[in-house]
Amino acid sequence: MPTPRILITEDEPHLRQVLKLQLENGGFDVIEARDGLEALEIARRELPDLILLDVMMPQMDGWEMLRRVQEQHGIGSIPVVMFSGKLDERTQAQATERGAQAFVGKPFDLQALLDQTKQIVPPS
Repeated sequence: MPTPRILITEDEPHLRQVLKLQLENGGFDVIEARDGLEALEIARRELPDLILLDVMMPQMDGWEMLRRVQEQHGIGSIPVVMFSGKLDERTQAQATERGAQAFVGKPFDLQALLDQTKQIVPPS
């Protein structure tokens, strides 16, 4: 079975790097995108097994990217875990209503995020 590929979509370089290292150490292949536009192109080309998606990004926010991924690939065909520093019940409910598999608040517990990722896409 091939190693699952995770697409991290996060505009903050340091956080992207920390996530990448954590996921690689957890047994995943990782692809990175700086914003929603870049991530859409990568998702079309690479077909990741899971997308970790920041809500607040320049050019295209996470909500718009989620909508476009669902349009291009079908709802639920690529699981999406959204994360944001704006953690409230409304945002969490909105993520679920719009088809995200999970929502994680920032700053997040890296081990909890890795565990959540492994539940959705078990590493090989």
